[in-house]
Amino acid sequence: MVKFYESNFSYDYSFPAVTLAYFLRYPNPYSTHVLSTDVISREVDANGRLRTLRIHRKSSRLPSAVLKLLPKSVLGNISGGKSESYILETSTIDVKEGWMHTESKNLDWTGILSVVERQEYRRHVPVDEGDDFSIGAGTTGVVTTVKFRSRLGERFRARTARKDEVEEEPKRSFLAAWSTGGIQRSIEAIASRKTESQLGKSKEGMKVVLERLRRGGLVAVLDGMREDRKLNFVHE
Repeated sequence: MVKFYESNFSYDYSFPAVTLAYFLRYPNPYSTHVLSTDVISREVDANGRLRTLRIHRKSSRLPSAVLKLLPKSVLGNISGGKSESYILETSTIDVKEGWMHTESKNLDWTGILSVVERQEYRRHVPVDEGDDFSIGAGTTGVVTTVKFRSRLGERFRARTARKDEVEEEPKRSFLAAWSTGGIQRSIEAIASRKTESQLGKSKEGMKVVLERLRRGGLVAVLDGMREDRKLNFVHE
């Protein structure tokens, strides 16, 4: 089962501003669930493109509607569906051509739901924007696509397919009794609705960082990050 989500948006900021804000977007008031961000690797390739690999540690909670669909044997010891999870993010920037490609995917809960988010940022006019981080210096478009895939029950089907045909019919498990395909579609639909809400918060968070950048440059962004970390600590 696979489900897709796609959206288009345009920031009223130059390409240098938006790409810088992307790497400085955590923490912000709309991302209190992001606990930490670490750079795994960063290099400039033979074409002059910057490639970065990062990992984000987040406090995550499975939606209550998903919890109702899953048995305890699948959930394990997760209390209330809340746990820490990790997101692997890769990005490539071509400053000369004016584009940035990113991909983020979850490293946890992949047996229940795999989520891959891809974004393509493109510089809009004017081409000669220099280092201007202000509003009106140019615009940057972003296309976001998200692919959801629930693999719940695939291993179960594979096991039952290998069983001898003459073997007694095994006791029906939870997955068999409750229609694996139906559960997969339900989980993907729930994830799609939740992602739409999260992407809205992500845009607002980027706007906060961009406005700080416009008002006071990198110093204002770093000051804001320190304040947001304090708020996150209080909420925890």
